[in-house]
Amino acid sequence: MSKNFINFSILTSSSSSCQNSDDMGMQKSAIFGGKRRTRISSQSLKSSMRHSEYYKQHLGTPSTRTRNLDVLKEKLTEKFADKFSDETINKAIVLWSDESKLAKQNKTEDSKSDDATEDTSSKKVAVAAWIEAEIEELANLIENNDELKAILNKIEDTNKITVKKDFEKAVKEDRKELKKIITKLQNSDVWKAITQASSQAKDIALSGRMATSGLMTNIDGALAVAHAITTHEVSSDIDWFTAVDDLQEQGSGHLDTKEFSAGVFYRYASLNIRQLQKNLGDASRAEALEIAAHVLHMLATVVPSAKQQSFAAYNLAEFALVSFSDQPISLANAFEKPVTAKRDGFLQPSIAKINEHYNKLIDAYDLDDSTAQFALDNSDNLSANIKFKGKLSELKAWVCNDGKE
Repeated sequence: MSKNFINFSILTSSSSSCQNSDDMGMQKSAIFGGKRRTRISSQSLKSSMRHSEYYKQHLGTPSTRTRNLDVLKEKLTEKFADKFSDETINKAIVLWSDESKLAKQNKTEDSKSDDATEDTSSKKVAVAAWIEAEIEELANLIENNDELKAILNKIEDTNKITVKKDFEKAVKEDRKELKKIITKLQNSDVWKAITQASSQAKDIALSGRMATSGLMTNIDGALAVAHAITTHEVSSDIDWFTAVDDLQEQGSGHLDTKEFSAGVFYRYASLNIRQLQKNLGDASRAEALEIAAHVLHMLATVVPSAKQQSFAAYNLAEFALVSFSDQPISLANAFEKPVTAKRDGFLQPSIAKINEHYNKLIDAYDLDDSTAQFALDNSDNLSANIKFKGKLSELKAWVCNDGKE
C-alpha cells in the first residue's frame, strides 16, 4: 500500500540576515535543547512560498486571505464592473460569507450601548480565503434567481432593525429558506466543479481555509510547515546602520540598529497526500505527487524577503531528505543537542546528525519508509543506505515517481 505522508527535511546555510523579526523589530528566536536558536516562523515561510513566482507559475495564483469585507467589495466591484451591479456583488458576498449572521450579533450588542457605531459587521467578520470563481457564480445565481434575490432583500431589510426580539422574529423564517438554498448549492456538482476548476484551488487545497459560515466551506490544509530553527546555538549581532541624506552636509538622515545572525536552518514540512487529493476533488495520486515535487522545490529555494535589500541572503538549500511514510516525522530532535562548529563549519556536522538520527528512528520503530536525499556534496556524512540524488531535479522526479527509481 502506498504511503500517505511525504516528509521534507531541508538544511540551508544562511549568510548574515534577519529574515523574520518580531513586533519589537528583533530577530525571532526559540529556545530548543536549552539553547537559543534563530527562528523563521512557519507563517513567514508559507507566505514567502505562496507569493513566489515559482508558485504562481506551477500552482496558480494564491487565494486572497482577508477579514476586511469592505476592501473585498471594492476589489470585486472593480473586477466585475462590466458584468454585475454593485448591489449584486454585495449580496453575493453576504451569501458567501453569511455576513448577515454577524450583523445579527452586532445589532444585539448595539442595542445595549448608547454610543454604538453604525453597522460594523463588514469589519469584524473573519474571512480566511476567497475564490473569485465562487463569487462570480453567486452573482450569476442572484441575478437569475428571483426567489434567492427576494430572500436576500428581506434579510438585508431586517438587518436594519435594532431591537433584538423584532429582528429575530422577522428574520427567522427567511433564514430557514436561505439555509435550504445554501445546502442545495453546496451539494451541487456544478458548485464543486467551479471551486475545483479555479486557478486558486491548489492554494486552498495545500493551505486550507477557515470558514465563518455561509457558502464558504472549511478546508483542512494538506501541508503542515514547522518553524525553521538553526541546528546550533546562535548569538545575534547588532548592525548599527545609517541612512545617508545626500543633501545634508554632515551626519546622516537616519540612525538605527538591526539584529542579525548567520546559521544553518532546519526546515520541516509534511504533506498529507490523501487530504490533498480530497481537497482537489478526488484528484489522482500522480497529480498530488506533482504538487509535492513543487513543494520540495520551494522549500529548497524560496527565502523570506525581509531585510534582503540590506543582507541579500539568497541562499539555496545544501541538503534535503525526503521520505514517504505512514505518518508525519520531524527530524528536529537531531538538533536537540546543538551542533558545534568544527573546522568545516556547522553544515557538514548538521548533515551527519540528521542522517544519524533518521537511521536510529528507522531502526527503533521498524519503519519501512521509502527515502532519498539530495546534497551538493556526496560526502562521508551521508548514509550509504539512503538513496542519493546529485540534483534537486532528480529528487523531484523521484517524488513524482512515488518514491520509486
